[in-house]
Amino acid sequence: MIASPVLILGARSDIGKALARGYAAQGCEVILAGRGDIAADATDLGLRSGAKARAVAFDVTDGAPDRFFDSLGVVPGTVVMVAGLLGDQAESAADDSAAQRVMDSNFNGPARYLLAAARRMAGVPDGCIIGISSVAGERGRASNFVYGSAKAGFTAFLSGLRNAHAKTGLHVMTVKPGFVRTQMTAGMKLPPVMTAEPGQVADAIIAAHRARRDVIYTLGRWRLVMAVIRAIPEPLFKRLSL
Repeated sequence: MIASPVLILGARSDIGKALARGYAAQGCEVILAGRGDIAADATDLGLRSGAKARAVAFDVTDGAPDRFFDSLGVVPGTVVMVAGLLGDQAESAADDSAAQRVMDSNFNGPARYLLAAARRMAGVPDGCIIGISSVAGERGRASNFVYGSAKAGFTAFLSGLRNAHAKTGLHVMTVKPGFVRTQMTAGMKLPPVMTAEPGQVADAIIAAHRARRDVIYTLGRWRLVMAVIRAIPEPLFKRLSL
């Protein structure tokens, strides 16, 4: 059962837009939270789907999660945290402010917003919190360890939140999409067999939400790939160009 309204935090992203369409197709009321012209997205979604949709301004780094939730005027039945920032590893390593943006966008901000959500949602029938983490958080790699470490922290946070609310009825799900063809990955050479489309990710999340899964890889083959990567001995791992 999907509890409505569904609040999508980071709704202007490609995955956020696909999720909005998917939940609207399920007959859910959808609250789109994001930056820019998010109101136009909500109007378009309502016209195309016939679902009730509205927009609210949201910035995951603004540091005011309680004020944000108080302003909604409703307790969400479902909250999906999609917000994140890939950033550039070389820039993050060289510039503290760049590293802070990546960490705040992928761990500090998302964790604080979901803590604020959980404070309000405990006891909501079929309530669910969904966090979009990353396979990059499963092992620190030289090519993206600032982003990866922030996602590793977020994965651990979601696990802890899930266990903390195991007896309250609030379900918490962790999503690890792997490569997704989005604006964030534009220009990157992505292996087709390991790359999902935003719609595929949204479909997998909604199906897993209905099944109340704990952790999903939106392409199942990533589970095996990451098991292999985690098993590589550290002396050998340091010699690899990953």
